[in-house]
Amino acid sequence: MRTVTIVGASLSGLYAARELRAQGFDGRLVIVGEEAHHPYDRPPLSKDFLTGRTDENRLALTDADETAGLEAEWLLGVPARRLDTAGRTVHLGDGRTVSTDGVVIATGAAARRLPGESLTGVHTLRTLDDARALRAHLARGPRRVVVIGGGFIGAETASSCARLGHAVTVVEAAPLPLVPQLGAEMAAVCAGLHRRGGVELATATGVVALRGTSRVTAVDLSDGRTLPADVVIVGIGAVPRTAWLEDSPLALHDGVLCDVGCVTALPQVVAVGDVARVGGIRAEHWTSATEQPRVAVTNLLAGRTLATARSVPYFWSDQYDSRIQFAGRYREGDTVHVTEGEITDTGMPDESGFLARYQRDGRTVALLGVDRPRAFTRARRELQREEQQAAEQQMPERRSEERRSQERRSEGARQEQPSWPDVPVSDVPRVVAPAEL
Repeated sequence: MRTVTIVGASLSGLYAARELRAQGFDGRLVIVGEEAHHPYDRPPLSKDFLTGRTDENRLALTDADETAGLEAEWLLGVPARRLDTAGRTVHLGDGRTVSTDGVVIATGAAARRLPGESLTGVHTLRTLDDARALRAHLARGPRRVVVIGGGFIGAETASSCARLGHAVTVVEAAPLPLVPQLGAEMAAVCAGLHRRGGVELATATGVVALRGTSRVTAVDLSDGRTLPADVVIVGIGAVPRTAWLEDSPLALHDGVLCDVGCVTALPQVVAVGDVARVGGIRAEHWTSATEQPRVAVTNLLAGRTLATARSVPYFWSDQYDSRIQFAGRYREGDTVHVTEGEITDTGMPDESGFLARYQRDGRTVALLGVDRPRAFTRARRELQREEQQAAEQQMPERRSEERRSQERRSEGARQEQPSWPDVPVSDVPRVVAPAEL
């Protein structure tokens, strides 16, 4: 490969660039980013950045020396509009195209939105620009804040708003926040953190409408209540950024469909991070975004799937001065037991926190720790070892199935559309040359 284009100047995009250089790729490297910013760390946006305890400089994931060392061409502030696999080009929003031999899709995900979000005072929190706007609004004095969605982003944002002295209500459609992620028993414990932080919960109800003419003034709920609001924060999940791929031959279904090696139906195209559905799973976690690029780049440079991404999912969340850590895969019906520390009679963690294990068929499949970092780290290592051993035992069968799947994808791609033709790169028009950037 002479040229590799990374579409998405994100955490996973940066890690892919690092991996390409680390694994010996010395060709032309182009990084396309819709935002005008170089890669930055998103988790602090809802926490320390929102509360003013950290500034933008500390969000940067790379410095000038590393940026120079990557020897990449950065095309920032311009979105990708189309992937032309037949012409081996990435079309950009400003009319330019980039000729390329390989593509890493790292476009991430965008915040889901509600009708009526054009009202002043309605915010999402996904990007640095989102966080800037929300922080400026919250700095104007005490506000009545309604957070729609009790997931991790919603909970972290509610915690930060409460810390800043605002009156906060979290609206959640489920009976408790985080039930899908943690199960009802542990979700009840996390709901207690909201109460301890002075935040109101409106659960088992949805949003009917946002009130206001030019500025939001209230939120109408499906249970008949109306919540006065000066600020509304919508935290109802995210959708993968795949619109620019809709007329490509890549399979799309809540993300870019990939095998367990992050490889799409075309071996010259891989996907990583929040946009990638790897082996049937799309995991919007920091660890996935940092671990998948190594595997994806290995396979991209090899032109076939050699390595697989089988790490145990892990994420953490800081809420109301407590650290919540979770690893593994929870399913409805799993049993959960507190094995270290305890939950008090009030339903809250005691001062030393607790560690809980989720079990299925007599085997630990997930872990939850609240303010118990050492115990959680130890248990997480054990879970990773067990998962690795189980994967190794199933490896021959999985390899056979992966080969069959690869053959089916390859045959389907040949029958449906002969894309990414095997022609010399010199035969493909290069519209964007290094001197033009």
